[in-house]
Amino acid sequence: MTALVREGSKSEQAYAWIRSRISSHAFGPGYRLVLGPIADELGMSVVPVREAIRRLEAEGLVTFERNIGAHVSLIDESEYAHTMQTLGIVEGAATALSAPLLDADALDRAEAVNDRMLHLLGHFDAHTFTSLNQAFHSVLYEPCPNPHILDLVHRGWSRLSGIRDSSFAFVPGRARHSVDEHTRILELIRGGADPLEIELAARDHRWRTMDAFLAARHSHPTEEGR
Repeated sequence: MTALVREGSKSEQAYAWIRSRISSHAFGPGYRLVLGPIADELGMSVVPVREAIRRLEAEGLVTFERNIGAHVSLIDESEYAHTMQTLGIVEGAATALSAPLLDADALDRAEAVNDRMLHLLGHFDAHTFTSLNQAFHSVLYEPCPNPHILDLVHRGWSRLSGIRDSSFAFVPGRARHSVDEHTRILELIRGGADPLEIELAARDHRWRTMDAFLAARHSHPTEEGR
């Protein structure tokens, strides 16, 4: 069994192993997850592997089809685009409304997270980068005083839960630009920029990730259903 999976329950080990391969795009959309070979690779029975796959299915990363089995969930480009467009709008508004409420400590926390993302570029891990990315943005939008807008932001992030890792795994070059855009957003907030300028910067940042991902998907289509 590989060194990666030595701690925790066997189900947890299988979950971490499969999820890491989905995150790195080694198991791309449509990839069939066959219990036997995975169990053999990990040196365990199929029972914990089946439990891990059910957990991934609950998270939206895996789809199970009757008489076919489990496979890595396919990405619905229309759903992705609609979600990212909406999230760009509501997250931009939430960030602009939060800006006057963000003190120096909050901005320093966001900057520290962005610095960690910058350092990660040299040994890129899409899953870790994605987690840090959400942590960065949450600092900026969580103080939003409008609970309805904030709820829409949370719903948008939840809808993306099954494909967030794939965005940066599929377009790793986007990560560098993302860090730079984070720096720009922080500069605007620290400088007391007009709320509309902050809103547009946050919105366009989200939309650039969407555009890069969709462009890469069209240039390098995945082998779905292999």
